[in-house]
Amino acid sequence: MVRKRTAAYAVGGLLIAVAAIGYGLPSASAATAGPITGLGGKCVDVAGANPANGTPVQLYDCNGSAAQTWTVGNTDNSVRSLGKCLDVTAASTANGAKVQLYDCNNTAAQKWTASNGALVNTGSGKCLDVTDRSTANGTRLQIWTCGGTSNQLWTLPGGGTSTPTTPAGTNLDDPAKKDVAMQLVSAAENSSLDWRAQFSYIEDIGDGRGYTAGIIGFCSGTGDMLELVEAYTRTKPGNVLAGYLPALRAVNGTDSHAGLDPNFRRDWQTAANDSVFRAAQEAERDRVYFNPSVRDGKNDQVRALGQFAYYDAAVMHGYEGMRQIRSRALARAKPPAQGGDERTWLNAFLDERVIEMKKEEAHSDTSRVDTAQRVFLNNGNFNLNTPLVFAVYGEQFRIG
Repeated sequence: MVRKRTAAYAVGGLLIAVAAIGYGLPSASAATAGPITGLGGKCVDVAGANPANGTPVQLYDCNGSAAQTWTVGNTDNSVRSLGKCLDVTAASTANGAKVQLYDCNNTAAQKWTASNGALVNTGSGKCLDVTDRSTANGTRLQIWTCGGTSNQLWTLPGGGTSTPTTPAGTNLDDPAKKDVAMQLVSAAENSSLDWRAQFSYIEDIGDGRGYTAGIIGFCSGTGDMLELVEAYTRTKPGNVLAGYLPALRAVNGTDSHAGLDPNFRRDWQTAANDSVFRAAQEAERDRVYFNPSVRDGKNDQVRALGQFAYYDAAVMHGYEGMRQIRSRALARAKPPAQGGDERTWLNAFLDERVIEMKKEEAHSDTSRVDTAQRVFLNNGNFNLNTPLVFAVYGEQFRIG
């Protein structure tokens, strides 16, 4: 059982550039006015419906107002509301530059192209982006390096969308398919297909990350165990693990057991009998690892196998680590959303995953890639259909 966790979410600078393969907004003859919707189903909105130059453009609950009515298909590739243009402040090309409403002036700072679900600013080559992926009303919109992430995907007026879709097949977040994913990870992490038996699992496996525990290997040294116990305690104050929160904060980033021994393992196993704690483990697994990985796979237009490859990489290397592996793979191939071949892209991603694994002795056995994921890929099983016959760390498994 070899694990590595980093609980931090990738934002901003870890997003990876999308190839500049795009297409124009609708032609002038097909100019359309209406809302532009994005993250959380919310709308691109002119703050306070104020038409003054420099008024912030933000995310807000859709309300059908004039401040959320945008015209696309203009001859100058502008995007207009209240008689003015969507504009990058000071024509900046820097990540984080905020967008605003401004007099239309036909500059590149006001020209936008639809590409792979994004709105790309011509002047910077960067994407219209929701700051920090927040769905809160009033969140400013900005430009950022294109990454195909959900906070850069927009549905244009008239219901037309440039959002990429995965090829035919069931995605990994289908309940039955998700259970297959959990079994595959458990085979590698726990030498068992019975992932539900792992809620109570806890040990120090000597990898420098302190205690490793639960269905996804939450670690006391990498922050995700701390976040799990915090979430559990918010839902159920006074639980058997709540008293360990100060110690978990103190040992975060180390392999220390200070303040946890001698009873933490016993109390973890006690908590694992609580349905609230089991639900918290599943929720944190999904929030930190599964959901963002599947979302990224869909954005790259890879099917269930590719989505699983992303998820399994996030399980071992953290979500940030998975994104870095993807970044390096982009130097060798392109995902389908960028015009690449799915098989070629996944081979490039798995090659970079193996390179990353071999950097650390605890991960040097790459069989979870070589004799599992690569086998499925070589067989053309992009939809991760059962039965699946594979080996991990020399053990043979069959699902379905």
